[in-house]
Amino acid sequence: MSAHCQLTGATPGFGNRISHSHRRTPRRFDPNIQRKRYWLPSEGRHIRLTLSARAVRTVDAIGVEAAVARIRARGGNV
Repeated sequence: MSAHCQLTGATPGFGNRISHSHRRTPRRFDPNIQRKRYWLPSEGRHIRLTLSARAVRTVDAIGVEAAVARIRARGGNV
């Protein structure tokens, strides 16, 4: 599963691990990606979305119809 949110577009960030001796080595900050299944009443079917934890809360607040509209406006397919 790629670390990419369909709704917010969250992708991994990159930085450095810093040890006790202050040596720096590359690391990756992945978003908290979850696969969620929602019922889409307008199309009469279930959809499976790959969302960050923050986007799951956004879908709960604005509703699945509005969230799918935002995903499609960004050019994503559902």
